[in-house]
Amino acid sequence: MAEVKLNSLTKTFGDVTAVDNMNLEIKDKEFFILLGPTGAGKTTTLRLIAGLEKADKGEVYIDNICVNGLSPALRDVAFVFQYYTLYPNYTVKQNLEFPLRSNLRKLSTPEINKKVAEVAEVLHIEHLMSRETVNLSGGEMQRVAIGRAIVRTPKVFLMDEPLSNLDAKLREEMRAELARLHLDLGSTFFYVTHDQIEAMTMGDRIAVLNEGKILQIGTPDEIYNSPKDVFVAKFVGSPAINLFDAATEGNKLVVGKGAMICNIAEKQSSLLKGYNKKNIILGIRPEDIEMLREKKGANSIKCSVYFKQSMGVEDILNLKIDNIFFKAVAPVKFMAKVGEVVYANINMDRAHLFDAETETCIV
Repeated sequence: MAEVKLNSLTKTFGDVTAVDNMNLEIKDKEFFILLGPTGAGKTTTLRLIAGLEKADKGEVYIDNICVNGLSPALRDVAFVFQYYTLYPNYTVKQNLEFPLRSNLRKLSTPEINKKVAEVAEVLHIEHLMSRETVNLSGGEMQRVAIGRAIVRTPKVFLMDEPLSNLDAKLREEMRAELARLHLDLGSTFFYVTHDQIEAMTMGDRIAVLNEGKILQIGTPDEIYNSPKDVFVAKFVGSPAINLFDAATEGNKLVVGKGAMICNIAEKQSSLLKGYNKKNIILGIRPEDIEMLREKKGANSIKCSVYFKQSMGVEDILNLKIDNIFFKAVAPVKFMAKVGEVVYANINMDRAHLFDAETETCIV
């Protein structure tokens, strides 16, 4: 297996910079995820690594070797595309065999049969080997597509949103399958997605990408609990983080015209001592708000239930104070009712404070 290193990688299409001076290192055997919205430059990054696009500037290193001058066939990477790249009238076995019959590999028929059988066992598709892929379900086709990549035993797996076309239940199952597969193979996975749940549940590390620029790299816990700016805070987390325009008044944060007033936590107060700006953005994740029917402490805010989303194991409450709307997560047993007056107890120790102008993290 191999490390991947991107050094000042840049790619433009006309006036659009798809990848902007990207510097990135993926460790050997790491499950690394590139997370970002549509149009962020995720697929272009994969195509540059695979050699399907030529960089305008910068280098791609695989296993400490610069591969800029190598064709895709010689880079020894496997690309799993968003849309299944299978031959519909071939059987599953024929699809798995196809990459091994390349003149570059020069494998004998017994060797090909052995590799195909091993991959089929790993992916639990032995019973599908004689079936034409046109007759497979979405999940089965995705397994075969992944199998075509695995059978080559490449240095690096490149995966371009491979689960995005599956239904919700099957996506959940395939996330677990891919995580298991990564552990079993001990390979380097470079996976791109716009789905933060995929990123948080599968990745060893995550890079958040927007408009071709990497905004933050870290473990799922670091990205979620210590976002470096407002974009990262908004993009990771479901339901999304609550963001309020606030003003500092002594040791308090005032939102709106005093409808919401929160005491600044002690650790935040010490970090804000050298900060001279009055206006900031207050970020509170919905799960850091405790729902009560009586006031409890200085940060309990009186509000009303505007709307409720029942999720089975929990309820997402849409709350309202004057013209301020925000969300909180409540246990089902709280049994909130639309229109009911309740108290939202905000855990300011878990709050995120951002600069109102730059939107970068202060605390």
